[in-house]
Amino acid sequence: MLKIFVLASGRSGTKYLSDLFKYNIKNCISKHEPLPNMFGKPIYWRQQEKIDKIRRKFLWKKKKIDRYAKHGNDVYIETNNAFLKSFSDVAMEYYPDMKLIHLIRNPLEVARSELNKDTWIHTTKIKILYPFPKYYRGKDRAKYYIWTLTKKEDIYRDVQLKSLTPYQNYLLQWIEIENRAMQFLEEYKKYDDCYTLFTPGYLNNYKKIEDMFNFFNLTLNNKKVNMTGDKNISIIPTAFSKYDEIQFQKLIENLPNKYLEIFKKKPYTEIEWSRLFR
Repeated sequence: MLKIFVLASGRSGTKYLSDLFKYNIKNCISKHEPLPNMFGKPIYWRQQEKIDKIRRKFLWKKKKIDRYAKHGNDVYIETNNAFLKSFSDVAMEYYPDMKLIHLIRNPLEVARSELNKDTWIHTTKIKILYPFPKYYRGKDRAKYYIWTLTKKEDIYRDVQLKSLTPYQNYLLQWIEIENRAMQFLEEYKKYDDCYTLFTPGYLNNYKKIEDMFNFFNLTLNNKKVNMTGDKNISIIPTAFSKYDEIQFQKLIENLPNKYLEIFKKKPYTEIEWSRLFR
């Protein structure tokens, strides 16, 4: 059974990507954030290099994935932004032949969308839709947000700013995730197994989606690609401001160049917004 995982930040189209596979690919199990999800403590464990703890939790996920194969399914795809935050290296231990999709969205849009979602989640009127805990405590007893990096990663220490705005925190997380994506592809020599989509544009492009399915040699349910799916549109419209751009520029001016080198190369140079890093 073919296994596909996703290299992506949050708010980059992972839910819609899951639906594209669900509605198009024959004998495919397509999951967005299946249990056990690997947010929360697994992110903390990765930062603490507690790989055994991540591995134990992942083995529960592996049992479920392997069961799908035994039931005659040909493809398993999991689309969520926890992969690079917590369990990518452990997943490679068990599925070295995995394929990958790299979703890349404009960092200004990602950070604004992430921050808007936080605002929406934390409003009292909406709490009934998010009854589960939004925070957890690490071994240090500090409180951490379930869906984000811990802010104890090296990049947060290396940035030469006394404090970060909430928006800059999400920008920095995006930069870290993209560096992890390229490090993952390089370390495991997976470039030839990875298909890159700039979102949201390419996700809405019929020819690009068709080409992606052909890249993985997948069998369609029908002759034509069905572009139906839940696009998980933000309640608060995603529109970054001039001040957002200023915050971005100040951030990268105070970040060591080693975190910015990847943006001078493909695939990033193929998209217009890469000028932000020049």
